[in-house]
Amino acid sequence: MNYDFNYKPGGEVLLDFLKDDSFFRGIRGPVGSGTSSACCVEIFRRASGQEVGQDGKRKTRWAIIRNTNPQLRTTTIKTWLEWFPERVFGKFNWSVPYTHKVEVGEVECEVIFLALDRPDDVDKLLSLDLTGVWINEAREVAKAVVDGCTMRCGRYPSMKDGGPTWYGLIADTNAPSDDHWWPIMAGESPVPDYIPREEALMLAKPNDWRFFTQPSGMLEVMDETGKEITGYRINSKSENVDNLPPDYYDKIILGKTKSWIDVYVMNKLGTVDEGRTVYPTYNDDVHVASESIITIDGLPIYVGMDFGLTPAAVFGQKMPNGRWLILRELVTYDMGTARFADTIRSEIARHFPSFPLDAFDFYGDPAGDQRAQTDETTPFQILRTHGIVARPTNTNDPVVRIESVEAMLNRMVDGLPGFLLDPSCKTLRQGFRSGYQYRRLQVSGEARFEDKPYKNKFSHPHDALQYMALGAGEGREVLHGTRKMQSFNIKAEGGVWQRQKKNRESQGRYGI
Repeated sequence: MNYDFNYKPGGEVLLDFLKDDSFFRGIRGPVGSGTSSACCVEIFRRASGQEVGQDGKRKTRWAIIRNTNPQLRTTTIKTWLEWFPERVFGKFNWSVPYTHKVEVGEVECEVIFLALDRPDDVDKLLSLDLTGVWINEAREVAKAVVDGCTMRCGRYPSMKDGGPTWYGLIADTNAPSDDHWWPIMAGESPVPDYIPREEALMLAKPNDWRFFTQPSGMLEVMDETGKEITGYRINSKSENVDNLPPDYYDKIILGKTKSWIDVYVMNKLGTVDEGRTVYPTYNDDVHVASESIITIDGLPIYVGMDFGLTPAAVFGQKMPNGRWLILRELVTYDMGTARFADTIRSEIARHFPSFPLDAFDFYGDPAGDQRAQTDETTPFQILRTHGIVARPTNTNDPVVRIESVEAMLNRMVDGLPGFLLDPSCKTLRQGFRSGYQYRRLQVSGEARFEDKPYKNKFSHPHDALQYMALGAGEGREVLHGTRKMQSFNIKAEGGVWQRQKKNRESQGRYGI
Protein backbone atom coordinates (compact mmCIF):
# COMPACT_ATOMS: atom_id res chain seq x y z
CA MET A 1 0.00 0.00 0.00
CA ASN A 2 1.35 3.42 -0.96
CA TYR A 3 1.90 5.85 1.90
CA ASP A 4 3.36 9.30 1.45
CA PHE A 5 5.46 9.97 4.55
CA ASN A 6 6.26 13.64 4.11
CA TYR A 7 7.43 15.79 7.00
CA LYS A 8 9.01 19.23 6.97
CA PRO A 9 9.78 21.11 10.23
CA GLY A 10 7.44 24.08 10.50
CA GLY A 11 9.98 26.54 11.86
CA GLU A 12 13.61 27.21 12.75
CA VAL A 13 13.27 26.09 16.38
CA LEU A 14 11.68 22.80 15.36
CA LEU A 15 14.48 22.27 12.84
CA ASP A 16 17.20 23.02 15.39
CA PHE A 17 15.52 20.65 17.85
CA LEU A 18 15.54 17.79 15.32
CA LYS A 19 19.12 18.43 14.20
CA ASP A 20 20.50 18.38 17.74
CA ASP A 21 22.18 15.23 19.12
CA SER A 22 22.11 16.05 22.84
CA PHE A 23 21.30 13.29 25.32
CA PHE A 24 18.27 15.28 26.52
CA ARG A 25 16.36 17.65 24.28
CA GLY A 26 13.28 19.54 25.38
CA ILE A 27 11.08 21.81 23.27
CA ARG A 28 8.45 24.17 24.66
CA GLY A 29 5.81 25.83 22.53
CA PRO A 30 2.24 27.11 22.29
CA VAL A 31 -0.63 24.85 21.28
CA GLY A 32 -0.57 23.98 17.59
CA SER A 33 3.17 24.53 17.27
CA GLY A 34 3.92 20.99 16.06
CA THR A 35 6.07 19.70 18.93
CA SER A 36 4.25 16.36 19.29
CA SER A 37 4.49 15.61 15.59
CA ALA A 38 8.17 16.51 15.63
CA CYS A 39 8.80 14.06 18.49
CA CYS A 40 6.91 11.27 16.67
CA VAL A 41 8.97 11.81 13.54
CA GLU A 42 12.19 12.04 15.57
CA ILE A 43 11.66 8.56 17.02
CA PHE A 44 11.24 7.05 13.57
CA ARG A 45 14.16 9.06 12.19
CA ARG A 46 16.49 7.79 14.91
CA ALA A 47 15.15 4.26 14.45
CA SER A 48 15.90 4.48 10.73
CA GLY A 49 19.41 5.73 11.49
CA GLN A 50 20.27 2.81 13.77
CA GLU A 51 23.19 0.73 12.50
CA VAL A 52 22.20 -2.58 10.96
CA GLY A 53 22.73 -5.54 13.30
CA GLN A 54 24.05 -8.98 12.48
CA ASP A 55 20.52 -10.11 11.60
CA GLY A 56 20.20 -7.32 9.01
CA LYS A 57 17.72 -5.33 11.11
CA ARG A 58 17.85 -1.84 12.58
CA LYS A 59 16.43 -2.58 16.05
CA THR A 60 15.37 0.05 18.60
CA ARG A 61 12.95 0.19 21.52
CA TRP A 62 11.26 3.34 22.80
CA ALA A 63 8.95 4.40 25.62
CA ILE A 64 6.46 7.21 25.16
CA ILE A 65 5.21 8.66 28.45
CA ARG A 66 2.19 10.74 29.41
CA ASN A 67 1.00 11.49 32.93
CA THR A 68 -2.50 9.92 32.72
CA ASN A 69 -4.07 7.09 30.77
CA PRO A 70 -6.95 9.15 29.25
CA GLN A 71 -4.51 11.75 27.91
CA LEU A 72 -2.24 9.00 26.62
CA ARG A 73 -5.09 7.41 24.64
CA THR A 74 -6.85 10.55 23.36
CA THR A 75 -3.85 12.73 22.51
CA THR A 76 -0.44 11.04 22.46
CA ILE A 77 -1.43 7.71 20.85
CA LYS A 78 -3.81 9.50 18.49
CA THR A 79 -1.00 11.74 17.22
CA TRP A 80 1.34 8.75 16.87
CA LEU A 81 -1.15 6.76 14.78
CA GLU A 82 -1.81 9.74 12.54
CA TRP A 83 1.84 9.52 11.52
CA PHE A 84 2.18 5.74 11.71
CA PRO A 85 -1.21 4.21 10.82
CA GLU A 86 -1.77 0.53 11.51
CA ARG A 87 -2.62 -0.26 7.88
CA VAL A 88 0.94 0.67 6.90
CA PHE A 89 3.16 0.17 9.96
CA GLY A 90 1.56 -2.82 11.66
CA LYS A 91 -1.14 -3.59 14.20
CA PHE A 92 -1.31 -1.55 17.40
CA ASN A 93 -1.71 -3.57 20.60
CA TRP A 94 -4.49 -1.89 22.61
CA SER A 95 -4.01 -3.97 25.75
CA VAL A 96 -1.91 -2.49 28.59
CA PRO A 97 0.90 -1.72 28.11
CA TYR A 98 -0.04 -0.27 24.71
CA THR A 99 2.58 -1.30 22.18
CA HIS A 100 3.23 -0.64 18.51
CA LYS A 101 5.86 -2.74 16.77
CA VAL A 102 6.75 -0.86 13.59
CA GLU A 103 8.35 -3.01 10.90
CA VAL A 104 9.27 -1.33 7.63
CA GLY A 105 12.08 -2.80 5.54
CA GLU A 106 15.16 -3.08 7.75
CA VAL A 107 13.57 -1.05 10.57
CA GLU A 108 12.20 -2.85 13.64
CA CYS A 109 11.02 -0.19 16.08
CA GLU A 110 9.16 -1.26 19.21
CA VAL A 111 7.25 1.59 20.90
CA ILE A 112 5.75 1.16 24.39
CA PHE A 113 3.21 3.71 25.65
CA LEU A 114 3.03 4.27 29.41
CA ALA A 115 0.78 6.41 31.62
CA LEU A 116 2.20 7.31 35.01
CA ASP A 117 -1.12 7.22 36.89
CA ARG A 118 -0.69 3.45 37.40
CA PRO A 119 2.00 2.37 39.90
CA ASP A 120 2.72 -0.78 37.90
CA ASP A 121 3.44 1.35 34.83
CA VAL A 122 6.07 3.32 36.78
CA ASP A 123 7.61 0.05 37.92
CA LYS A 124 7.60 -1.26 34.35
CA LEU A 125 9.35 1.87 33.11
CA LEU A 126 12.14 1.37 35.61
CA SER A 127 12.70 -2.20 34.42
CA LEU A 128 12.77 -1.59 30.66
CA ASP A 129 15.86 -1.65 28.47
CA LEU A 130 15.32 1.18 25.99
CA THR A 131 16.96 3.07 23.18
CA GLY A 132 15.18 6.28 24.08
CA VAL A 133 12.19 7.95 25.73
CA TRP A 134 9.76 10.63 24.64
CA ILE A 135 8.05 12.49 27.51
CA ASN A 136 4.91 14.11 26.15
CA GLU A 137 3.67 17.21 28.04
CA ALA A 138 6.64 17.18 30.40
CA ARG A 139 5.20 19.92 32.64
CA GLU A 140 2.96 17.19 34.13
CA VAL A 141 5.88 14.84 34.87
CA ALA A 142 8.08 15.00 37.98
CA LYS A 143 11.84 15.41 37.71
CA ALA A 144 12.26 12.08 39.53
CA VAL A 145 10.56 10.33 36.60
CA VAL A 146 12.90 12.05 34.15
CA ASP A 147 15.85 10.91 36.24
CA GLY A 148 14.50 7.36 36.15
CA CYS A 149 14.19 7.53 32.38
CA THR A 150 17.84 8.51 31.98
CA MET A 151 18.86 5.20 33.55
CA ARG A 152 16.90 3.16 31.02
CA CYS A 153 18.13 4.81 27.83
CA GLY A 154 21.06 3.40 25.88
CA ARG A 155 20.36 -0.18 26.98
CA TYR A 156 18.85 -1.48 23.71
CA PRO A 157 20.15 -2.96 21.53
CA SER A 158 22.71 -4.46 23.91
CA MET A 159 26.38 -3.82 23.39
CA LYS A 160 26.94 -7.43 22.28
CA ASP A 161 24.56 -6.63 19.40
CA GLY A 162 26.37 -3.42 18.55
CA GLY A 163 24.64 -1.02 20.94
CA PRO A 164 22.48 1.99 20.03
CA THR A 165 23.72 4.39 17.37
CA TRP A 166 22.01 7.24 19.26
CA TYR A 167 20.18 7.15 22.58
CA GLY A 168 18.58 9.67 24.89
CA LEU A 169 15.45 11.54 25.91
CA ILE A 170 13.24 13.95 24.01
CA ALA A 171 10.47 15.96 25.66
CA ASP A 172 7.86 18.50 24.65
CA THR A 173 5.54 20.67 26.68
CA ASN A 174 3.37 23.74 26.88
CA ALA A 175 4.65 26.42 29.24
CA PRO A 176 4.94 25.19 32.86
CA SER A 177 4.98 27.30 36.03
CA ASP A 178 8.18 29.21 36.75
CA ASP A 179 9.13 26.96 39.68
CA HIS A 180 8.96 23.77 37.60
CA TRP A 181 12.16 21.82 36.97
CA TRP A 182 12.04 22.67 33.24
CA PRO A 183 12.53 26.49 33.44
CA ILE A 184 14.95 26.08 36.36
CA MET A 185 17.20 23.75 34.37
CA ALA A 186 16.75 25.84 31.24
CA GLY A 187 18.07 28.89 33.14
CA GLU A 188 14.80 30.82 32.92
CA SER A 189 14.05 30.68 36.66
CA PRO A 190 16.34 30.66 39.71
CA VAL A 191 16.46 27.70 42.05
CA PRO A 192 14.03 28.45 44.92
CA ASP A 193 15.74 29.27 48.20
CA TYR A 194 13.93 26.52 50.09
CA ILE A 195 15.47 23.70 48.02
CA PRO A 196 18.38 22.04 49.86
CA ARG A 197 21.81 22.22 48.28
CA GLU A 198 21.90 18.53 47.31
CA GLU A 199 18.54 18.85 45.54
CA ALA A 200 19.56 22.12 43.89
CA LEU A 201 22.55 20.36 42.37
CA MET A 202 20.14 17.96 40.65
CA LEU A 203 18.53 20.96 38.93
CA ALA A 204 21.77 22.18 37.40
CA LYS A 205 21.67 21.66 33.63
CA PRO A 206 24.17 19.04 32.42
CA ASN A 207 26.28 19.96 29.42
CA ASP A 208 24.53 17.37 27.26
CA TRP A 209 21.02 18.77 27.90
CA ARG A 210 19.39 21.41 25.68
CA PHE A 211 16.11 23.29 25.92
CA PHE A 212 14.41 24.91 22.92
CA THR A 213 11.68 27.57 23.15
CA GLN A 214 9.42 28.36 20.20
CA PRO A 215 7.99 31.81 19.43
CA SER A 216 4.53 32.69 20.74
CA GLY A 217 1.50 32.11 18.57
CA MET A 218 0.36 35.72 18.93
CA LEU A 219 1.69 39.08 20.08
CA GLU A 220 0.06 41.45 22.55
CA VAL A 221 -1.35 44.75 21.28
CA MET A 222 -0.82 47.50 23.85
CA ASP A 223 -2.54 50.87 24.34
CA GLU A 224 -0.75 54.17 23.88
CA THR A 225 0.66 54.04 27.43
CA GLY A 226 2.20 50.63 26.80
CA LYS A 227 0.70 49.24 30.00
CA GLU A 228 -2.74 47.90 29.05
CA ILE A 229 -3.38 45.01 26.64
CA THR A 230 -6.06 45.93 24.11
CA GLY A 231 -5.90 42.77 22.00
CA TYR A 232 -3.72 40.24 20.20
CA ARG A 233 -2.34 39.84 16.69
CA ILE A 234 -0.73 36.92 14.87
CA ASN A 235 3.00 36.51 15.40
CA SER A 236 4.71 36.33 12.00
CA LYS A 237 7.45 34.19 13.58
CA SER A 238 5.13 31.53 15.02
CA GLU A 239 5.84 27.97 13.90
CA ASN A 240 3.81 25.23 12.21
CA VAL A 241 1.29 27.79 10.88
CA ASP A 242 1.10 26.03 7.48
CA ASN A 243 -0.57 23.11 9.27
CA LEU A 244 -3.16 25.30 11.01
CA PRO A 245 -6.22 27.20 9.76
CA PRO A 246 -5.37 30.89 9.14
CA ASP A 247 -7.65 32.04 11.98
CA TYR A 248 -6.71 29.25 14.42
CA TYR A 249 -5.24 31.44 17.18
CA ASP A 250 -7.83 34.20 16.65
CA LYS A 251 -10.58 31.73 17.43
CA ILE A 252 -9.08 29.72 20.28
CA ILE A 253 -8.44 32.81 22.46
CA LEU A 254 -12.12 33.81 22.39
CA GLY A 255 -13.64 33.54 25.86
CA LYS A 256 -10.31 32.58 27.46
CA THR A 257 -8.69 34.15 30.51
CA LYS A 258 -5.42 36.03 30.22
CA SER A 259 -3.65 33.29 32.19
CA TRP A 260 -4.87 30.68 29.67
CA ILE A 261 -3.71 32.80 26.73
CA ASP A 262 -0.35 33.46 28.40
CA VAL A 263 0.36 29.74 28.83
CA TYR A 264 -1.17 28.15 25.73
CA VAL A 265 -0.73 30.89 23.11
CA MET A 266 1.95 33.30 24.36
CA ASN A 267 4.18 30.43 25.58
CA LYS A 268 4.79 32.25 28.88
CA LEU A 269 5.65 30.50 32.13
CA GLY A 270 2.66 30.42 34.46
CA THR A 271 -0.44 28.59 35.60
CA VAL A 272 -3.91 28.63 34.11
CA ASP A 273 -6.68 30.31 36.10
CA GLU A 274 -9.60 27.90 35.82
CA GLY A 275 -11.38 29.15 38.92
CA ARG A 276 -12.12 32.53 40.50
CA THR A 277 -9.26 34.43 42.08
CA VAL A 278 -9.54 35.02 45.81
CA TYR A 279 -8.38 38.66 45.60
CA PRO A 280 -10.04 40.35 42.59
CA THR A 281 -8.72 43.79 43.64
CA TYR A 282 -5.08 42.70 43.32
CA ASN A 283 -3.24 44.52 40.53
CA ASP A 284 0.23 43.38 39.52
CA ASP A 285 1.19 46.84 38.29
CA VAL A 286 0.10 48.47 41.57
CA HIS A 287 0.94 45.97 44.29
CA VAL A 288 4.36 44.67 43.17
CA ALA A 289 7.49 46.77 43.75
CA SER A 290 9.61 47.51 40.69
CA GLU A 291 12.75 46.53 42.62
CA SER A 292 13.71 44.84 45.88
CA ILE A 293 12.17 46.44 48.97
CA ILE A 294 14.62 47.76 51.54
CA THR A 295 13.91 46.59 55.09
CA ILE A 296 13.31 49.47 57.50
CA ASP A 297 15.51 49.42 60.59
CA GLY A 298 13.65 50.00 63.86
CA LEU A 299 10.37 48.48 62.72
CA PRO A 300 9.42 44.97 63.81
CA ILE A 301 9.13 42.22 61.22
CA TYR A 302 5.93 40.22 61.36
CA VAL A 303 6.14 36.58 60.34
CA GLY A 304 3.07 34.55 59.45
CA MET A 305 3.38 30.76 59.35
CA ASP A 306 1.31 27.92 57.96
CA PHE A 307 2.12 24.44 59.23
CA GLY A 308 1.73 20.92 57.85
CA LEU A 309 4.01 18.97 55.52
CA THR A 310 4.22 21.95 53.16
CA PRO A 311 4.89 24.74 55.66
CA ALA A 312 5.31 28.32 54.53
CA ALA A 313 6.25 31.66 56.07
CA VAL A 314 5.82 35.27 55.00
CA PHE A 315 7.87 38.21 56.35
CA GLY A 316 6.46 41.74 56.36
CA GLN A 317 6.73 45.15 57.98
CA LYS A 318 3.89 47.49 58.84
CA MET A 319 4.87 51.13 58.62
CA PRO A 320 3.55 53.68 61.15
CA ASN A 321 1.14 55.08 58.53
CA GLY A 322 -0.41 51.63 58.00
CA ARG A 323 1.39 50.73 54.79
CA TRP A 324 2.52 47.11 54.43
CA LEU A 325 5.82 45.97 52.93
CA ILE A 326 5.89 42.23 52.17
CA LEU A 327 9.60 41.42 52.21
CA ARG A 328 10.12 37.69 51.77
CA GLU A 329 8.33 34.40 51.35
CA LEU A 330 9.54 30.98 52.44
CA VAL A 331 7.90 28.09 50.60
CA THR A 332 8.88 24.53 51.48
CA TYR A 333 7.85 20.99 50.59
CA ASP A 334 7.87 17.75 52.59
CA MET A 335 9.34 19.38 55.69
CA GLY A 336 8.59 18.79 59.37
CA THR A 337 8.24 21.56 61.94
CA ALA A 338 11.73 21.14 63.42
CA ARG A 339 13.43 21.48 60.04
CA PHE A 340 11.04 24.31 59.16
CA ALA A 341 12.17 26.18 62.29
CA ASP A 342 15.83 25.77 61.33
CA THR A 343 15.02 26.97 57.81
CA ILE A 344 13.29 30.08 59.18
CA ARG A 345 16.34 30.89 61.31
CA SER A 346 18.59 30.44 58.27
CA GLU A 347 16.30 32.73 56.26
CA ILE A 348 16.53 35.38 58.98
CA ALA A 349 20.33 35.13 59.19
CA ARG A 350 20.64 35.41 55.42
CA HIS A 351 18.19 38.19 54.63
CA PHE A 352 17.81 40.12 57.91
CA PRO A 353 21.28 39.94 59.52
CA SER A 354 20.98 43.30 61.32
CA PHE A 355 17.74 42.31 63.12
CA PRO A 356 17.88 40.44 66.45
CA LEU A 357 15.49 37.52 66.84
CA ASP A 358 13.31 39.48 69.26
CA ALA A 359 12.64 41.96 66.43
CA PHE A 360 10.40 39.31 64.84
CA ASP A 361 6.78 38.71 65.82
CA PHE A 362 5.79 35.17 64.84
CA TYR A 363 2.16 34.15 64.33
CA GLY A 364 0.67 30.93 63.08
CA ASP A 365 -2.37 28.82 62.42
CA PRO A 366 -4.20 28.24 65.74
CA ALA A 367 -4.76 24.65 64.62
CA GLY A 368 -1.02 24.27 65.11
CA ASP A 369 -1.62 24.51 68.87
CA GLN A 370 -3.32 21.10 68.85
CA ARG A 371 -1.28 18.15 70.06
CA ALA A 372 -0.26 15.45 67.62
CA GLN A 373 -1.59 11.98 68.42
CA THR A 374 1.91 10.49 68.12
CA ASP A 375 3.97 12.48 70.64
CA GLU A 376 1.54 15.04 72.12
CA THR A 377 3.65 17.98 71.00
CA THR A 378 2.42 20.95 68.99
CA PRO A 379 4.17 22.91 66.23
CA PHE A 380 4.36 25.90 68.57
CA GLN A 381 6.19 23.81 71.18
CA ILE A 382 8.60 22.48 68.57
CA LEU A 383 9.27 26.00 67.31
CA ARG A 384 9.95 27.14 70.88
CA THR A 385 12.58 24.44 71.38
CA HIS A 386 14.31 25.84 68.31
CA GLY A 387 14.31 29.40 69.67
CA ILE A 388 11.21 30.72 67.87
CA VAL A 389 8.47 31.95 70.17
CA ALA A 390 5.31 32.02 68.06
CA ARG A 391 1.70 32.77 68.95
CA PRO A 392 -1.52 31.42 67.48
CA THR A 393 -3.91 33.93 65.99
CA ASN A 394 -7.27 34.32 67.69
CA THR A 395 -9.24 33.00 64.74
CA ASN A 396 -8.94 30.67 61.80
CA ASP A 397 -12.09 31.96 60.14
CA PRO A 398 -11.27 32.02 56.39
CA VAL A 399 -13.58 35.00 55.82
CA VAL A 400 -11.77 37.12 58.41
CA ARG A 401 -8.39 35.97 57.16
CA ILE A 402 -9.14 36.82 53.53
CA GLU A 403 -10.79 40.13 54.36
CA SER A 404 -7.75 41.10 56.43
CA VAL A 405 -5.53 40.86 53.35
CA GLU A 406 -8.21 42.38 51.12
CA ALA A 407 -8.27 45.43 53.40
CA MET A 408 -4.52 45.80 52.93
CA LEU A 409 -4.85 45.57 49.15
CA ASN A 410 -7.59 48.22 49.08
CA ARG A 411 -5.69 50.67 51.30
CA MET A 412 -4.11 53.80 49.88
CA VAL A 413 -1.60 55.72 52.00
CA ASP A 414 -0.51 59.20 50.92
CA GLY A 415 -1.35 58.35 47.33
CA LEU A 416 0.63 55.11 47.44
CA PRO A 417 -0.67 51.53 47.63
CA GLY A 418 -1.03 50.30 51.19
CA PHE A 419 0.30 46.88 50.18
CA LEU A 420 3.60 46.41 48.34
CA LEU A 421 5.01 42.99 47.44
CA ASP A 422 8.71 42.36 46.91
CA PRO A 423 9.30 40.87 43.41
CA SER A 424 11.18 37.94 44.99
CA CYS A 425 7.86 36.62 46.39
CA LYS A 426 7.05 34.68 43.22
CA THR A 427 4.66 32.11 44.68
CA LEU A 428 2.61 34.77 46.47
CA ARG A 429 2.57 36.85 43.31
CA GLN A 430 1.42 34.01 41.08
CA GLY A 431 -1.15 33.08 43.70
CA PHE A 432 -2.54 36.62 43.67
CA ARG A 433 -2.69 36.57 39.88
CA SER A 434 -4.37 33.21 39.38
CA GLY A 435 -3.06 30.27 41.42
CA TYR A 436 -4.82 31.05 44.71
CA GLN A 437 -8.43 30.58 43.72
CA TYR A 438 -11.89 29.23 44.40
CA ARG A 439 -12.22 26.11 42.30
CA ARG A 440 -15.09 25.93 39.84
CA LEU A 441 -17.83 23.43 40.66
CA GLN A 442 -18.92 21.00 37.96
CA VAL A 443 -22.44 22.40 37.64
CA SER A 444 -24.00 22.66 34.20
CA GLY A 445 -25.67 25.85 33.11
CA GLU A 446 -24.05 28.23 35.59
CA ALA A 447 -20.67 29.28 36.96
CA ARG A 448 -20.45 28.24 40.60
CA PHE A 449 -17.39 27.99 42.82
CA GLU A 450 -16.36 26.40 46.08
CA ASP A 451 -16.73 28.63 49.16
CA LYS A 452 -13.17 28.04 50.39
CA PRO A 453 -9.89 28.55 48.48
CA TYR A 454 -8.50 25.47 46.79
CA LYS A 455 -5.61 23.82 48.65
CA ASN A 456 -2.57 23.80 46.39
CA LYS A 457 1.01 25.04 46.39
CA PHE A 458 -0.19 28.66 46.34
CA SER A 459 -2.56 28.34 49.29
CA HIS A 460 0.16 27.66 51.88
CA PRO A 461 2.10 30.96 51.56
CA HIS A 462 -1.20 32.81 51.23
CA ASP A 463 -2.41 31.24 54.46
CA ALA A 464 0.85 32.39 56.07
CA LEU A 465 0.25 35.91 54.73
CA GLN A 466 -3.20 35.91 56.31
CA TYR A 467 -1.86 34.79 59.70
CA MET A 468 0.74 37.56 59.51
CA ALA A 469 -2.02 40.10 58.86
CA LEU A 470 -4.13 38.77 61.73
CA GLY A 471 -1.18 38.82 64.10
CA ALA A 472 -0.49 42.46 63.26
CA GLY A 473 -4.07 43.50 64.02
CA GLU A 474 -5.61 43.63 60.56
CA GLY A 475 -8.28 41.13 61.59
CA ARG A 476 -9.39 43.38 64.44
CA GLU A 477 -9.90 46.21 61.98
CA VAL A 478 -12.03 43.96 59.77
CA LEU A 479 -14.21 42.87 62.69
CA HIS A 480 -14.55 46.21 64.45
CA GLY A 481 -13.98 48.78 61.72
CA THR A 482 -11.02 50.97 60.97
CA ARG A 483 -9.25 52.32 64.04
CA LYS A 484 -6.81 55.16 64.32
CA MET A 485 -3.31 53.95 63.57
CA GLN A 486 -0.95 54.03 66.50
CA SER A 487 1.94 56.37 65.85
CA PHE A 488 5.36 55.88 67.39
CA ASN A 489 8.87 57.24 67.13
CA ILE A 490 11.08 54.57 65.59
CA LYS A 491 14.19 56.26 67.03
CA ALA A 492 12.96 56.27 70.62
CA GLU A 493 15.03 54.52 73.27
CA GLY A 494 14.41 50.80 73.65
CA GLY A 495 13.26 50.08 70.10
CA VAL A 496 9.76 49.75 68.75
CA TRP A 497 9.57 45.96 69.16
CA GLN A 498 10.23 46.27 72.89
CA ARG A 499 7.28 48.68 73.23
CA GLN A 500 5.11 46.39 71.12
CA LYS A 501 5.88 43.51 73.45
CA LYS A 502 4.82 45.63 76.44
CA ASN A 503 1.63 46.57 74.60
CA ARG A 504 0.83 42.91 73.97
CA GLU A 505 1.46 42.03 77.61
CA SER A 506 -0.79 44.83 78.82
CA GLN A 507 -3.55 44.01 76.32
CA GLY A 508 -3.24 40.24 76.63
CA ARG A 509 -3.34 40.14 72.82
CA TYR A 510 -2.67 36.97 70.81
CA GLY A 511 -3.44 37.42 67.17
CA ILE A 512 -6.19 39.94 66.43
